[in-house]
Amino acid sequence: MSSSHAFDHRLSGLIGRFYDAAADNALWAGMADDVAGSLESTSAVLKLHGADDTVQLLESTVNLHVSDRQQSWATHWHRQDLWVERAASFGVSRVVTDHDLVSPIEQRKSGFYQEWLRELDIHHMVGAVFPGGDGALGVLGVHRPKRAGAYDDTDRHKVSILLPHLQRAIWLGQQLSITAARQAVTEEVLARIDAGVFAVDVRCRIMSLNAGGEALLDGASGLAVSHGRLRLQDGLLDQCMTQMVQTSVSTASGHPVPPGAAMVVPRDGRLPLTMIVTPLRPSGIGTQTQPLALVIVRDPEAATLSTTGLRELFGFTRSEAVIARDLASGLSLDDVAEQRGIGAATARSHLKRILSKTNTHRQAEAVALIARSVAALDQRT
Repeated sequence: MSSSHAFDHRLSGLIGRFYDAAADNALWAGMADDVAGSLESTSAVLKLHGADDTVQLLESTVNLHVSDRQQSWATHWHRQDLWVERAASFGVSRVVTDHDLVSPIEQRKSGFYQEWLRELDIHHMVGAVFPGGDGALGVLGVHRPKRAGAYDDTDRHKVSILLPHLQRAIWLGQQLSITAARQAVTEEVLARIDAGVFAVDVRCRIMSLNAGGEALLDGASGLAVSHGRLRLQDGLLDQCMTQMVQTSVSTASGHPVPPGAAMVVPRDGRLPLTMIVTPLRPSGIGTQTQPLALVIVRDPEAATLSTTGLRELFGFTRSEAVIARDLASGLSLDDVAEQRGIGAATARSHLKRILSKTNTHRQAEAVALIARSVAALDQRT
């Protein structure tokens, strides 16, 4: 195999690793060593210089690592990087060497060389600055000691091959991180919301559901699953829900059909469920590439308030938090007293303290505040 073929193979492997690292940030580890090796160099660094003068080291060879006590020193010289400053003026995304940016005499006299480069045994550089997103400037720097000799056009060409792929991989990684963060927020909110949420297709097949949905299916709620399909036990109501789902999926597909609707699902001897069906348009991300409908169901009898959260919010005692939760669930004060086995006078005394601690004047005000507080999103008991 010729040296040129070996060279192409090494760069091709690096480019593939760039894109792998875009999908998994942990795979950047060790990348700087391979970049340095591909240019017969001793060190390499990949970093982002933010518009607010921050510096984020993405990856570097081990010989550029410093001890904890030297971190402030290293941060200072990363910010005062003479090569980065000159390269930005020379041209973004242009491959440069140290000879393009500074004369040997100027470099030796600079504090950047005297206090930083000489300490790290760095003399020659080839690299580039490039757009890093959000106003940041990406930096790729590859280095050699003086004895290894300066970089030439062959080295420039190697960097010019790697640079656009590196830039693209960093951008992709940033976009994937944003998407992952949004997905994590969505999943966390769905896990905490005090409602059952089902994403269903036009045939009411459940594509996804949250913990509240699982709880509704596990309980005697009037909801059920048959062959993967969400259904209501009452046949007529099931037809109504199916029609609303079909309408919402049609709307999600872009057809000018009025979006979903709401309905009440009666239950024998219990308060009814309430349901709304709404379109869920394709996101084009992950598996959500088809139009769906969201079926959102709330159970007024479900205990959703965290007594721990209520105690932290309002300074309730344990007994006050339990009674506040009971009142917020719709029970009257007399019902609470009977259910908790306390006298009416004791219940009224608890209510008086609840009103004082919530800075409200009527039971209805306190109940509204408590029921709509973030304690309903607290997963603690």
